[in-house]
Amino acid sequence: MPELAEAEFYRKRWHQAAVGRRITTVRLHPAANVFRGTDAAALRRALAGARLLSSAAQAKQMLFHFRGDAWVGIHLGMSGELRVEPFGYVPQRHDHLVLGTARHQLVFTDPRMFGRVQWHRGATPPGWWTRIAPPVLSPAFTAEAVAAFLRRRARAPLKAVLLRQERFPGVGNWMADEILWRAALHPRRRAGSLRPAEVQRLWRECRQVCRSALATIAGRGAHLPASLNAQIPRTWLFPHRWQDGGRCPRTGGRLVRAAVGGRTTCWSPLRQKL
Repeated sequence: MPELAEAEFYRKRWHQAAVGRRITTVRLHPAANVFRGTDAAALRRALAGARLLSSAAQAKQMLFHFRGDAWVGIHLGMSGELRVEPFGYVPQRHDHLVLGTARHQLVFTDPRMFGRVQWHRGATPPGWWTRIAPPVLSPAFTAEAVAAFLRRRARAPLKAVLLRQERFPGVGNWMADEILWRAALHPRRRAGSLRPAEVQRLWRECRQVCRSALATIAGRGAHLPASLNAQIPRTWLFPHRWQDGGRCPRTGGRLVRAAVGGRTTCWSPLRQKL
C-alpha cells in the first residue's frame, strides 16, 4: 500500500503536469467502487472547465484544489496509482478517473479498487482532510505524545501500534519495519514496555525515516521505478526485507519474516531482541 512518501510522489506527478491548467474532459466509471459515497455526476460537473490551483499530500492521502471551490481527495488504497499520459491517450479498463488537459491526461488507475475518490465544494478544505492527524514531521508530533499513545495501547505489539494512523499518519508496513529496525526494537515488544530512552529513540527514528523517505522517494524526478529497491540505499532494511535468506545490513545476521499484528513483518533477531 502506498505510504507517506509514495503519496507525495504521486501528488507531485499530477501537480507538475497540470497546475494552472484547465480540465477540458472528465472521464470516469460512476459505478466503480473507488467512488463509494461520492456523487460521481456532481464531481464530473464540478471539474469540467475548472483549473487546478494547488495540491497537497498528508498521511496516505492527496488533495487537489480546483477553481470553483472544488476539492478532490484521492486515497490510493492497495494498488492505486496516479499517472500522466499524453494527449489522446485511450483509457484502459482500470482507469477509473481521467482528467484531460490540452497537453496531458491525468489518470487514476486502481485494479483492485481499494482506493477512493472523494470530492467537496466549499471555500475551505473538507473535514475529511482537516481531521487527519498531525504529520510525523510537524511540531505536534512530540516524544511526549508518542509516549502517551504507547501507554494507552500498552498491551499491543509495537508493529501494530505504529500502523495506527491517528498517531502515525502515513506510516505503513514497510516504514514501520524500517523504524523498528533502526530503533533496535522488536516488533512484538508490548507498547507499554518501552523505557523512556527507548520511547525517545522510537520517536526520533519515526521522524528520521519519514524525512529520509520523502527525500529519497518523493524527492526524485518524474518517474518512480517499478521497484523501490532501485532508489532506496542498501544500508536500509527495505531492500533486504523480502529476500529469502536476506541479511541485516548492520549485523549480517539472517532476517526473519512473520505475521505480527496481522501484518507481514521483517526484523533482525541479532539487532531487535525481544
